Amino acid sequence: MKMKQFIGAGLLGLAIFTTQPQAVFAENLKIQNGTTSRSLSVAINRAVVVESETPFAELSVANPQIADIATLSDRTIYVLGKAPGRTTLTLLGPDGRLITNVEVRVAPDIAEFKERLREVLPGERIEVRTANDGIVLSGQVSSIAKLDHALDLAERYAPEAVSNLMTVGGTQQVMLKVRFAEMRRSVSKDLSASLGFTTGSGNFGANGFTQTFQAGTNPTTLFPTTGTGTFTSTRERSGAFTFGFGSGSLQAAILIEALESKGLVRTLAEPNLTALSGQEATFLAGGEYPIPVVRDDSVRISYKPFGVELKFTPTVIDEDVINLRLATAVSGLDPTVTVQNNGFSVNAFSRRSATTTVELRDGESFAIAGLLEDDFRDLAGQVPWLGDIPVLGALFRSANYERRQSELVVIITAHLVTPTRGDGLVLSTDRVRPPTERELFLNGKVARTVRSQATPTGEVARQDFTGSYGYVME
Repeated sequence: MKMKQFIGAGLLGLAIFTTQPQAVFAENLKIQNGTTSRSLSVAINRAVVVESETPFAELSVANPQIADIATLSDRTIYVLGKAPGRTTLTLLGPDGRLITNVEVRVAPDIAEFKERLREVLPGERIEVRTANDGIVLSGQVSSIAKLDHALDLAERYAPEAVSNLMTVGGTQQVMLKVRFAEMRRSVSKDLSASLGFTTGSGNFGANGFTQTFQAGTNPTTLFPTTGTGTFTSTRERSGAFTFGFGSGSLQAAILIEALESKGLVRTLAEPNLTALSGQEATFLAGGEYPIPVVRDDSVRISYKPFGVELKFTPTVIDEDVINLRLATAVSGLDPTVTVQNNGFSVNAFSRRSATTTVELRDGESFAIAGLLEDDFRDLAGQVPWLGDIPVLGALFRSANYERRQSELVVIITAHLVTPTRGDGLVLSTDRVRPPTERELFLNGKVARTVRSQATPTGEVARQDFTGSYGYVME
């Protein structure tokens, strides 16, 4: 808006009153070819009063959408911030001569934002500045969670206009230790008895076989003169006992087969992997198995990875609180299952995997997965009716007992770590050197041990290969 008043010219002065009023007198103003001589900062929806020592005749603002002005007197101006941005306030004298230009900068109200920031995040070293129509945050915060809180609060004062220049202090690297432990036990017992007889006289003859004798080579005689008969057993056995008798043309034999097997398998894998907070890391220790794939009348080879796999994304959310998104697995070839196609034989895979998200503190552990299996199978077979005869019925029966148990546990442990000096890293190979010719040929040594020096590195080298190497745990 414009207003003309006829007031005598004189020395000009401009005093800007903000939250901390401070007068700026005319002697301090410098007008150079009509350029801006002073700047005025106004918060959005806030007003300041500008006072001049010399009356002005005409007043105008370049962009009324950014700032609105009103005259309270011929020496006082009321400036209201309306929208973020910059505009120019022009003052003219009675003769139309330019008195001064004042640059008006309208920005979000960061005074209230600073107060709320100190209340929500006390003790955090966060600096707040305005940039055009937005807010710039800089400084250092102690965790990712507090950084997110500061950004969320800033969005309420400057939606979609927040610039983040903050850094996160403290330890931001996470080492994850995963332990797979699996125990498998199996017990199998088998006991069977087979009965066979043969007889023949004149025009009459009879043969009878059970169990193994029945599945054998259909012998014509149980006790040939050259030795005992030969029979092929279809079952596994650890021991077999055969006895028989004969009288004239009658020959009979009894075969007792027994099996008892026990098995124990222990599987342990312990992969360690380190990643920066917020970044994904992957780990694979194993190999790739070739699998033929028929496509478009041609055979191509596709490789499937197997072994110890680990993929995780850590996020340090508050000092020593760690959020983990992880997927881990242990896989291997299973020779008991085979698939054949087009002349190719491919083994199956046994795989134990877990995918989850957990939250824990530095040094704490979680059992993220567990599995307990107990399979039981009991099978009994007999010749009808004959197997029910007391005592003698055992010759016409077979019994099989099998039990398999497996237990799997997956435990994870997270540590906040920092890098260490290179001369403090020790490998298991640092203590072993190839043998000399004398040690190899005369003493039969395939390796020689190197003595560790009296240094921190040597002290570590004298220890066993246990623990985490390359990082300092806090």
